[in-house]
Amino acid sequence: MKRRQLLATATTMTAWPLASRAQAGKVFHVGVLVLGQPEPFWTIFRDTLKELGYIEGTNITFHYRAAEFVPARLDVLAAELVTLNVDAIVAVQTPAALAARKATRTIPVVLAGVGDAVATGLVASLARPEANLTGVSTVTAELAGKSVELLKEILPAARRIAAIANAPDPFHKPFLGQLDKAGEQSGVAIEHVMIERESDLERAFAGIADIDAVIVQPSLSVKLAAGLALAHRLPSASASRRFPTAGGLLSYAANIHHIYRDSAVYLDRILKGAKPGDLPVQGPVQIELVINLVTAKALGLTIPQSILIRADEVLE
Repeated sequence: MKRRQLLATATTMTAWPLASRAQAGKVFHVGVLVLGQPEPFWTIFRDTLKELGYIEGTNITFHYRAAEFVPARLDVLAAELVTLNVDAIVAVQTPAALAARKATRTIPVVLAGVGDAVATGLVASLARPEANLTGVSTVTAELAGKSVELLKEILPAARRIAAIANAPDPFHKPFLGQLDKAGEQSGVAIEHVMIERESDLERAFAGIADIDAVIVQPSLSVKLAAGLALAHRLPSASASRRFPTAGGLLSYAANIHHIYRDSAVYLDRILKGAKPGDLPVQGPVQIELVINLVTAKALGLTIPQSILIRADEVLE
């Protein structure tokens, strides 16, 4: 589905009234599966559910499982949630969603901020998933390609950009594919750097040589990656709003507040009886460009006015 169609779907889904309320007298048990950092998902998600009438300890109980950026743990944690016989599983980002899909074909799974749900094999169709999974996608692969264009605009002489990808996350394939395509169009060579775990990030940055900039797959620890990019004096980008906040140069990404808010709305509908396969996978409502001027100054870069006027937020 093209991005315009995804946005149209998003508008329809977001229009659901927040006035709906949880079923009286029922206590729902919801599994939450994350690869790494839970924030800001955890706060936005729970606050939205509270607006929808769900009170922790009264009519909803969360069973939270985090893999601490170790993808190999996700399958075990997903299986734990299945044995608890939860009413639904909320899977944050693609690796967690794939683990949940492997663990169960009957318990509803709500996708929260996954990458290309079709390309990674999560669903057969965005419009009609026809499975036990549905939720919200960030269309991150397309956004990664835009990051190449932005870095090239900031660094006209750039010839080589490193792409640090999360090997255990199948989304790395469309992610790198979009980067390669954008690199060809921009006259930039994209150097693939594959890593297996968070602890490999330091080695990956240390091994980069003769590189003009770096783009980081957002299912990695963007906080650590942003700090390493700054320490190695590399202009950097990632499709995560948290990246420039942590010191990265820029992000071009879906508005994560809408992504996580709408994942809570999906959970509400499923707990009220909707079938996941009947709910289309929603695309991002809003795309944001965020620039960190503090980082730009530290790197001795001047951000073109053409980019600053397009930025949704400039961190100073």
